[in-house]
Amino acid sequence: MRVGFIGLGNVGGKLASSLLRDGFELMVNDLQRAAAGPLLEDGAKWGENGAEVARYSDVVITCLPSPQASAEALEGEGGVLTGLSAGKIWLEMSSSDHQEVLRLGERVTALGADALDSPVSGGCHRAATGNISIFTGGARAAFERALPVLTTIGRKVLHTGPLGSASILKVATNYLAGVHLIATGEALMVAKKAGIDLGVAYEAIRISSGNSFTHETEGQLILNGSYAVDFTMDLELKDLGLFQSLAEQHQVPLELSPLAVDIVADALNRYGPRAWSTQVVKRLEDDCDTELRAPGFPEILTDDESEGAGHEVLPRR
Repeated sequence: MRVGFIGLGNVGGKLASSLLRDGFELMVNDLQRAAAGPLLEDGAKWGENGAEVARYSDVVITCLPSPQASAEALEGEGGVLTGLSAGKIWLEMSSSDHQEVLRLGERVTALGADALDSPVSGGCHRAATGNISIFTGGARAAFERALPVLTTIGRKVLHTGPLGSASILKVATNYLAGVHLIATGEALMVAKKAGIDLGVAYEAIRISSGNSFTHETEGQLILNGSYAVDFTMDLELKDLGLFQSLAEQHQVPLELSPLAVDIVADALNRYGPRAWSTQVVKRLEDDCDTELRAPGFPEILTDDESEGAGHEVLPRR
């Protein structure tokens, strides 16, 4: 199976590497050709534009930072839609607005191709080892055809229903992660001010009912002081905004979500759009004139789980 991959950023480049390691014929494209350097050295082909990538590939993956970037990749001059044809699959792995996914999906299916939205979750460090989780929305038959690609990129793959459903779930889970991150910083700060050793506080939370994936992973980067999560503040704000917009569309009167949006927006204004998303906790550190640091925590996250074959996760019925 030939795979095309457009978007080789912090997540995309790692996902593409997994495909190459597992023997897929791969063509890649990015706005910055230098981002493709390691993949080209390992045998990937370079596509000059989205149309060339689509013509080459059975499955065309886009993994881009915004809905606008995905729209440009598909509909712009020399875009993916120009090269798509019947029987091919467009796999949207960006965190996107589900309505935009549906709009682009209509254009894809009009060409006789299939559209799947397949955002990933679990952190950049797990993307590097193929141990990330994937949500996939779209026709079951297309999902099954794409499953060999999905189970190479990810460890746990969930078919979420029709096209767009995966994008809804992705923004919901990203919202939870964003709230957990803010709450982790607040819990650690109160513990620090109350005289608790932060190494002890980290372990207490980790083994408690208050634990979260965010605490176990990003909490370590906060305590190290690097904050180096490979996910930026502008993307964090985008994801929280997508969730808030979704709630407003369905007239759900949320209380925590607007506050989280305001907190992250303030952190972005203080530290810039390309600051790490974990630096939302630095906002509280600065306000309290107190750093949250403890020895023994890593500067960057690594996945200590060995790479293995992925599998489909079946929901309870």
